[in-house]
Amino acid sequence: MGAAFLMATSAIGPGFLTQTTVFTWQLGAAFGFVVLISILLDIGAQLNIWRVLAITERRAQDLANDLLPGLGYLLAALVVLGGLAFNIGNIAGCGLGIQVITGMDTIYGALLSCGIALFVFWIKEMGYMLDQFTRWLGLLMVLLTIYIAISSEPPLGEAIRQTVWPSVIDTKAIITLVGGTVGGYISFAGAHRLLDAGISGTGQLKLVNKSAVSGIIITGIMRTVLFLATLGVVTKGISLDSSNPPASVFRIVAGIAGYRFFGVVMWSAAITSVVGAAYTSVSFLKTFHPLISAYERWVISFFIVFSTIIFVFVGNPVQLLITAGALNGLILPVALAVILIATVKKKLMRDYRYPVWMQVIGWCVVLIMGWLSAVTLIAWIK
Repeated sequence: MGAAFLMATSAIGPGFLTQTTVFTWQLGAAFGFVVLISILLDIGAQLNIWRVLAITERRAQDLANDLLPGLGYLLAALVVLGGLAFNIGNIAGCGLGIQVITGMDTIYGALLSCGIALFVFWIKEMGYMLDQFTRWLGLLMVLLTIYIAISSEPPLGEAIRQTVWPSVIDTKAIITLVGGTVGGYISFAGAHRLLDAGISGTGQLKLVNKSAVSGIIITGIMRTVLFLATLGVVTKGISLDSSNPPASVFRIVAGIAGYRFFGVVMWSAAITSVVGAAYTSVSFLKTFHPLISAYERWVISFFIVFSTIIFVFVGNPVQLLITAGALNGLILPVALAVILIATVKKKLMRDYRYPVWMQVIGWCVVLIMGWLSAVTLIAWIK
């Protein structure tokens, strides 16, 4: 469950809150279909990635290098750059959350949050602290958002109908959501955490499956309740504040108390994503050189401090959050294809016969995400 919450809270960051609210504002009840499709694609990708890494007992970058020398370095570079882009936005979200709760300037809020994130990694029992930190803050933000969703009184019948039969299908929304949930570093966060905890091998597949699906279910619940909360507001004809759409939803529904709730949700989402992005990004580097592994806490700390410095001097990269989600969606078909190719390599799979039906599901996700990526890229070029 620690791995599941690490993956889920890595996905549920400021970008997650912003993307979900903005797309609901644009698509209305039809966004329910996007949520449903993204959850199905997420499960197909996540199960394959976690299972293969557990069976081979290799991190993604090492597995990629085993298949084709140098491929692991390329994958690590893409993941770390995507993680850094997200982390700058996550630090910005920390500052915003602290400002909403206390009125403190966002810069000081970001610096305070940076210190808290560093504390998580420098405590003696780092693994235990990481699991508990993401678990309890994850539960807190889900519960607060459920309260707002119930209070907004969304049209559930229309939401259910359009989830199955949408009036419009937005490919960019699908690829952005999938990219923001299991794209880039996020899909490997929980799997690498399980490997670090010694949970691997074919004998542990039942636990791995449970953890992978649990992570997607947690993100799915959060995405759904935020969608319903926003839908309840926009269907009443109330316009959201374009400078901070998710905050305006909470404020419209529950007044100043709701606004404070948003601050807690934003900070919880952001700080857990800072921790998840830093941990996972460095996990892609630490097998490349013994010094990185030996000084893992120092490298993680540098990653967090560097992200904070960029935010302090550049400011809040709002567009960066949306773009990073879409770019991570482009990385997913490549990363998942590498994982699936490994399933037919007997040397890597240790004579384990990987289920054909899971390979088929995985390749379907690769094809669908590859097609959506191509459509999105063509639209950007135009």
